[in-house]
Amino acid sequence: MAHSKPPGLTLRGAVWHIDKDIFGTRICESTGTRDLKKAALILARRIEEIRASHFFGVRTPRIFREAATRFLEENQHKRSLDRDARALSAVDPYIGELQLQRVHGGTMQPYIQDRAKAGVSPGTVNRDLAVVRRILNLCARLWRDESDRPWLETAPLIQMQRHPNKRHPYPLSMEEQRLLFSELSGHLARMALFKVNTGTREHEVCGLRWEWEVRIPELETSVFVIPADHVKNGATRYVVLNRTAKAVIDACRGEHATFVFTTEGRDGRRHPQARMNNSGWKAGRRRAAARYQEELGQTCPEGFRRIRVHDLKHTFGYRLRAAGVSFEDRKTLLGHKAAHVTTHYSAADIETLIALAEKVSDLASRKSPALSIVRAGGAAQVPEIIGGKGGTRTLDPGIMSAVL
Repeated sequence: MAHSKPPGLTLRGAVWHIDKDIFGTRICESTGTRDLKKAALILARRIEEIRASHFFGVRTPRIFREAATRFLEENQHKRSLDRDARALSAVDPYIGELQLQRVHGGTMQPYIQDRAKAGVSPGTVNRDLAVVRRILNLCARLWRDESDRPWLETAPLIQMQRHPNKRHPYPLSMEEQRLLFSELSGHLARMALFKVNTGTREHEVCGLRWEWEVRIPELETSVFVIPADHVKNGATRYVVLNRTAKAVIDACRGEHATFVFTTEGRDGRRHPQARMNNSGWKAGRRRAAARYQEELGQTCPEGFRRIRVHDLKHTFGYRLRAAGVSFEDRKTLLGHKAAHVTTHYSAADIETLIALAEKVSDLASRKSPALSIVRAGGAAQVPEIIGGKGGTRTLDPGIMSAVL
């Protein structure tokens, strides 16, 4: 005699799924079996778990998908929400219907192995695992059920994947900077020079707006105050200008009503630059690498061949350190989130920060033993025009003195 199907079981494809509401708690998950008898036993066990929670205060069992849904609902303000949603979408087929206590390093292995076979980098996998770890920590430490118990007794240890080919930061020497910037088109060279003198992130440079410029009359200069919702770490970002960065800003005045850094489009009008890591950057990088041996007298390092836009931020940080700027002040100038960073600076504070940033310009105008530690190599002869395919543009003397 065939086993009768209890209410709450639905056959989807070849697997029985549970969809049932018990005491206000909805169970919606796969049984993982095509055997009706086994599926009925699994359903009965889940009903008993919900009943025990309801009457005796036992922890309510939940599946990972329920936790992931709550995480997304509670973090609508996150700038990285889309990235988190993609990560959860990727892991859902593997752990979405598992009870929280069954999500751990072992049950994550099929996902990790499949992603590796698909050629996904360990770094990308680690970002996905980090979202899973965050959710499990919230289940164990913050979220409570109706009986005031945490959703999960303890959060398991999920180890990150080793990244044997991880790309390490590559701070540029002054000679390498001159070589690279000489192969960038005018607008990219401006942005790169600004970035290497301010430590700003790529999206901060591309999205920099004139409305964020704040004049400081007593110092005869200005700073840019980037609102928190335009900054990666969610904290208001003060961008102080040394003489090189100020020369770049002054060269951009009047070109666009809203954005500082723009490029001329095919329509003859200027438009904001969406990103720096584009075909122009990569082409300039290739040309600079091809000239490296001849200009600097040594084999081109792999780090230079693959130089990233973000390495300009690392370069600024390295030069601050080489100039003797303290760790706390470096964090402030680089826009890193720290307890000592405030949301308001006085003119005296700004003057101090500008003086510290000015040390990077000073390093560019003299031979620094500290900077020579980065990599050996002679100085390169750089043309007086910064350009590349698509046209060249002569920069004003204030900017050229910093490049050359």
